[in-house]
Amino acid sequence: MGGSGGTGVRAGGESKAGTGKAGTGKVGTGKGRRSSAGRHADHGIFGPGSVTWRVMGEPILMVGGFRALLMQGLHPRAMRGVLQNSALLDPAEAWARFQRTTDFVRVRTFGTTAEVAAAGARVRRIHAALTAFDPDRDERFRLDDPDALRWVHVGEVDSYLSVARRAGVSLSDADADRFVAEWRRAAEVVGLRPDDVPGTFAELRDYMEERRPDLYFVPEASHPLLLALNAPLPLRLAPLRALVPMIITLAFASLPRWARRLYGLPATPIGDLWASATLRTLHRGLGLVPAQMRYSPAALRAREAVAAYDALRA
Repeated sequence: MGGSGGTGVRAGGESKAGTGKAGTGKVGTGKGRRSSAGRHADHGIFGPGSVTWRVMGEPILMVGGFRALLMQGLHPRAMRGVLQNSALLDPAEAWARFQRTTDFVRVRTFGTTAEVAAAGARVRRIHAALTAFDPDRDERFRLDDPDALRWVHVGEVDSYLSVARRAGVSLSDADADRFVAEWRRAAEVVGLRPDDVPGTFAELRDYMEERRPDLYFVPEASHPLLLALNAPLPLRLAPLRALVPMIITLAFASLPRWARRLYGLPATPIGDLWASATLRTLHRGLGLVPAQMRYSPAALRAREAVAAYDALRA
């Protein structure tokens, strides 16, 4: 999925949990709330009172994760950092990269404080150790470049919110603001300071508009649609190969029109309507699947905690 920690670079070992000041991995937590059994539980950086836990477990957010990667791909340094250091384009390694990214998103969203800290420390260590070359400025840059990390963060938050709301997940304007504010904690996990990223939905959109003139799809990268046609899935998942182009197509269609144009794709109001209608239909269809099959184990545990939290507040 999307996320500042999903570079896919290969590195061994683990780091101890970060305990520094803001911008070095110390994050606010949901520790101290009671679990459904009445015991104190460590809910990580979000917890059952958050909008994040009410949104992120929905299966339709898989489209949001792919959309986040497409948004990331429009920042030249973010994209070159991935291209020059990861297994993104290596068919033999691409699935492992996807799994690492997905694991990071899961741990950051639903993991305990210690698990989130360990995952964040590992990502920050990797980003700090690697560099890439920027031909636009004829210079090398580190992968923990704050400007690139900030764009990746904003693209991820915007993607999850946009897909969720267009799919019909119940989110008021106030919920959207809370979601953006909550994800400042996620920004800390990868080394950004909370005040360096948007804190409201309006700030998020203003930032994206401000950055648009600097965005483009780097010519040395293969177009994601071409990659989707030959998705490097492991043999056990081969039956799902036909679904990947469909998901990527929907992720593209859910992008803002200006972003689709940067990828050289048509961008019309009809495309917007098709994306919204398709997302809503899929979300409703997924709602017919029993919860035990529809949600991941982590999302199921989060839903139980949310239900217990709501019961205590009732």
